[in-house]
Amino acid sequence: MDLVGRKLERETFDHCLSSSESKLIAVYGRRRVGKTFLIRNYLAKHMVFEVSALHNGDMQDQLTHFNNTIKRTNKLYDMIGQPSSWLAAFAILSKYLDTKKSKKKKVIFLDELPWFDTPRSKFLTAFENFWNSYCTRRNDIIVIICGSAASWMIKKILKNKGGLHNRVSERIRLMPFKLRETEAFLKAKGIKWSQYDITRLYLITGGIPYYIDAVRKGESVVQFVDRSCFKKDGLLTTEYHELFKSLFDNSERHYKLIEALYDKKSGLTRTELLNRAKMPSGGTLSTTLHELEESGFIETHIPYKGKKTKALYKLTDPFILFYLKFMSPGSKQKKWVNIINSPSWKSWSGLAFERLCFYHIEEIRKALKIEVIENDISAWQAKDKTSGAQIDLVIDRADSTINICEIKFYQAEFTITKEYTKKLRNKVELFSSLPSNKKKNPFITMITPFGVKRNEYYLELVQSEVVMEDLFE
Repeated sequence: MDLVGRKLERETFDHCLSSSESKLIAVYGRRRVGKTFLIRNYLAKHMVFEVSALHNGDMQDQLTHFNNTIKRTNKLYDMIGQPSSWLAAFAILSKYLDTKKSKKKKVIFLDELPWFDTPRSKFLTAFENFWNSYCTRRNDIIVIICGSAASWMIKKILKNKGGLHNRVSERIRLMPFKLRETEAFLKAKGIKWSQYDITRLYLITGGIPYYIDAVRKGESVVQFVDRSCFKKDGLLTTEYHELFKSLFDNSERHYKLIEALYDKKSGLTRTELLNRAKMPSGGTLSTTLHELEESGFIETHIPYKGKKTKALYKLTDPFILFYLKFMSPGSKQKKWVNIINSPSWKSWSGLAFERLCFYHIEEIRKALKIEVIENDISAWQAKDKTSGAQIDLVIDRADSTINICEIKFYQAEFTITKEYTKKLRNKVELFSSLPSNKKKNPFITMITPFGVKRNEYYLELVQSEVVMEDLFE
């Protein structure tokens, strides 16, 4: 397939290719997000050496694999024996690079770098020496290091306090596709779905290219989900359990935190999370939360006008949320046809659409024509929770205006009823009564797939709208 999207990442690669010096690029992101595909496809013409570490391989396995890869790249190295250390392995790589006489940039791609760094292997020491003593003396080398274990990449590479301190030229955290990229990806596969169906797919897959690539031409969203998630040996039936085991050591604690968060829409504070997951406080918890956040599974949100100490942890990965609700062993329904027609799906898809909107906040800002106005994004819930007043999305703007966003996921035009109007008025009054909001203009904004019916209640309450089409812009 042709490469879809990734405009900023391509521009970064182009900048490095045109540079007059060697560059070290760190690429990291969630498993299955397309890091390897991007690098291989966009830089294929410049690639002179590529090797991917072995999962669960020990030092000798990794050295043998590294050496064999060099031998396959150039038959002149067939007679070279097994290197006994990483210093020796990188010395062989250096000699191989010396044979490349072209003045054009030469790309060395080391994939799944964290797996190379086995206990007592001194891999990082050798890699630091390779970069500092060999690559920086040349002006034609681009070394790309890549890994799904984002926390390792940040701690060991980006925040390295040794020989790689401040050596990384560019850092790329690859994120999932947005809706427009998902649509382009499907079109490239010859799949022509409506934007509503693409949105439904996104609620489940979250724009992960590997999942989307499994969609087959000629099948519907329902058929794809049924085949991939609910049929025996479906592509995604074991994905949840593979995700963390491949990324983290002692992944049991990651599962504990994820499962403590999954049904808490508003999120949990650190203390609440500790109590629910039944985990002790301390460095281990902080590390685990950091690993999950940097890998893109959870996010930290500060409530409206709240303090950082009151930050809420939220589970934001769409596939994990879908799995825990509908696919896990404890789920009541086991057939997708029953799930999609159930009240639980209607409720869940509404929450999933809210999360989708937070991920597409730049598109929402653009649709509201406020992208040039400084603004803060948050959610709000009345302290008196018995009132049930909460706002899905608050956009607090520097022009004394606040967009109070109501997010509704409906298959048709949404209708504001008399009862809904009463609840909305109450919500706005409570929110506007806050001391910080008394001098600000509350603008009610509806975010829906197909818009809102222009009845008397709409004309009275609504100042602006965002529709599904805007999220694809």
